[in-house]
Amino acid sequence: MTAQGPRATRQQRQQMIVDHVLERGDASVAELTELTGVSVMTVHRDISELADRGILRKYHGGVSAQPSTVFESSSDFRLHAHPRSKTALAEEAVSFLAPGMSVMLDDSTTALALARLLPGVGPLTVVTNYRLITEELRGVEDIRLISIGGEYSRTHDSWIGLPALEMIAGFSVDVTVLSTSAMTAAMTYHQEQEIVAVKRAMREAGAVSVLLMDQSKVGRSALHRMEPVESFDHVVLTGPVDDELLTAMSKRTDVRMATGS
Repeated sequence: MTAQGPRATRQQRQQMIVDHVLERGDASVAELTELTGVSVMTVHRDISELADRGILRKYHGGVSAQPSTVFESSSDFRLHAHPRSKTALAEEAVSFLAPGMSVMLDDSTTALALARLLPGVGPLTVVTNYRLITEELRGVEDIRLISIGGEYSRTHDSWIGLPALEMIAGFSVDVTVLSTSAMTAAMTYHQEQEIVAVKRAMREAGAVSVLLMDQSKVGRSALHRMEPVESFDHVVLTGPVDDELLTAMSKRTDVRMATGS
């Protein structure tokens, strides 16, 4: 399937390039030109931008996929993955919130989907390390917004590191909402050790913790163990999910399926 020439938006065209390269491992400029239906010059601009954002690796005559630890962590890549599932998860997660509460959101694009719904909840205090969430909520009068500082990560578009950990440890919020890269029935995972530390600290800062996971993350693992599933008070999933896995998970914590997925 091609982008049908200039009718595809730049974002759609670049997502098509990313999907194609990730599926095959690499691709030539000529191959991507045929795929997208645009000029060679436009394809060169697209792959240069994707390489600058750390999603693909550019070489003479084509591009290849970055290691999974890079593209799975990239905020730009995650923004375009499974948007409907993230919306369904966010709509379910709103039920855990009420006016007057404090909520901590991590740097997941699933948490960003929830942030977009928060203006309708009422007065809230929102604590986050994700730049896109601060941009989303900075103009909302009913929301007291607290930004976690630290070392800025361009890959994640968020603040991490020791200063962030120390700041997170100083909070005690009503609800923490998180997502991560992967989970089995018993354990959650992330591919980066530094992000594991931040997410653990956030989970501990919340009186109630909610884990939001779309179906692509369930039944798989990543390099680093993060938290046992029972560490979370609630797990919200989108389907389909293997029945045996779901049953095993439900023995460890409250598991809910997002009905809008």
